[in-house]
Amino acid sequence: MSYKRLNKDDAVVLLVDHQTGLISLVQDFSPNEFKNNVLALADLAKFFGLPTILTTSFETGPNGPLVPELKEMFPDAPYIPRPGQINAWDNEDFVKAIKATGRKQLIIAGVVTDVCVAFPTLSALEEGFDVFVVTDASGTFNETVQQAAWARMTQAGAQMMNWFAVACELHRDWRNDIEGLGNLLSQRIPNYRNLMNSYSALTKR
Repeated sequence: MSYKRLNKDDAVVLLVDHQTGLISLVQDFSPNEFKNNVLALADLAKFFGLPTILTTSFETGPNGPLVPELKEMFPDAPYIPRPGQINAWDNEDFVKAIKATGRKQLIIAGVVTDVCVAFPTLSALEEGFDVFVVTDASGTFNETVQQAAWARMTQAGAQMMNWFAVACELHRDWRNDIEGLGNLLSQRIPNYRNLMNSYSALTKR
């Protein structure tokens, strides 16, 4: 294999179907853990200045609207409420928004993993995009379904990553901004605060 490394100048974040109704189906992470992971991914998208695209599926039905925190964090981002397409890639506006960025690396997360993430991932791979699935910001019914979905996408060429690994691969070098990224991490990983407190104590000597 060749190591296809995330590049902040070539990546776009896709947040697919993080809807109030669908999130109730997520059982492979606890509710608080999952919400924290999704918002952590959103935080790093803003930190690195990555184009971010939001989409929902049939939000007037039982799937519900987009979670309000994401709307608040990305008030000016492209927002595509799909009228019915299950696979977001089947929606012309969604694909146009992605291609308009001119970027080829797709960082994707959504609900549920085996459908709302897997279907557009497979479609994007088929069109030549590099796809990085954020595993802990995507959720589904149980771990058996989760593992099957990850295997299907991996076999097709997608890379499975967690949000912390995405952040570190984009950052490349701690000297770029240790306090900026470190503080972001400490907000989402409680134990990371110990590292930052230790660092602060050392630098203030």
